[in-house]
Amino acid sequence: MTAPSTVVVTECDHDAFLQEEAVTRDAGTAFRVEQAHDHASLVEACADADGVLVQYATIDGPLMDALPRLQVVGRYGVGVDSVDVAAATERGIVVCNVPDYGTEAVSDHAIAMALAVARGIPLLDRGVRAGRVDLPAVRPLHQIAGRTFGVVGLGRIGQATARKAAGLGYEVIGYDVLATPGQDYRGVPAVPLDELCARADVVSMHVPLHEGTRGLVGAERLALMKPTTVVVNTARGGVVDTAALVDALERGALGGAAIDTHEVEPLPTDHPLTRLDNVVLTPHLAWYSEESYGELKRRTAQNVVDVLAGRVPRDVVNPEAVGHGRTAHLHHLRIGA
Repeated sequence: MTAPSTVVVTECDHDAFLQEEAVTRDAGTAFRVEQAHDHASLVEACADADGVLVQYATIDGPLMDALPRLQVVGRYGVGVDSVDVAAATERGIVVCNVPDYGTEAVSDHAIAMALAVARGIPLLDRGVRAGRVDLPAVRPLHQIAGRTFGVVGLGRIGQATARKAAGLGYEVIGYDVLATPGQDYRGVPAVPLDELCARADVVSMHVPLHEGTRGLVGAERLALMKPTTVVVNTARGGVVDTAALVDALERGALGGAAIDTHEVEPLPTDHPLTRLDNVVLTPHLAWYSEESYGELKRRTAQNVVDVLAGRVPRDVVNPEAVGHGRTAHLHHLRIGA
């Protein structure tokens, strides 16, 4: 009798795993949760894993080689920058993500953070709690009408953010590597990135992190922005040069920033961003709503279970790996079938 497949959570800060347990139980797959972060502990924790669910741990080629049973990696989230997708493809290991689970939640969060900074709400709130009314500390404040909202990256989340910003009364412009400046792209007027930085009163980041986007907004592009511009990042910490951002904020060259994703997570309590009054910080939780949380957990587990059962999963980052190497049992299936 063939032993059941085993799915292991490498590490995760979720409070419970009821959805994952239900999906794997229904599939007859063994399931357990570990809290392994470094290479050695991951090798030990996942030695018998046919599939892993990963939040932040690095899944690279050497780790894959140390886990000969591994057939599929499921990433909790949209980005897969912690997984070496090229190495996985070479080894016939399928990589899955959940690209659209948090579209509404992240775009909600981006808008909320932009408005909080633009209206000086955190600083005004602290003033009220201290018994003072401090209008000079937050001037100038502006109404939305007549202001410009720039969206960097017009994928699902960027499009949703653009739609919501327009609904509030912003003029919306966007940049995307696939867009032709001067034409509408996915319903948003497209402009070059440098023009967006120069024109926008809010610059909201919605691009994945890879070598082409690392430091996409750095010192030179920050220097193009108005001294009242607010930078919002709910994408990945590395797409904005944090040191350059801090420098611009400290010099008064920007109006403020709202940052959910950080280059180092968790953000150290003594980080320079924590000392700035015109900055709003959240701990990489823009993705969260009760609706998106449940969907993320179910679909991450279902993708992995589907691969182990010989089915093509809903979300595949590297479809070329299906049917090769460790997943040769999928050779008879067709992506999208």
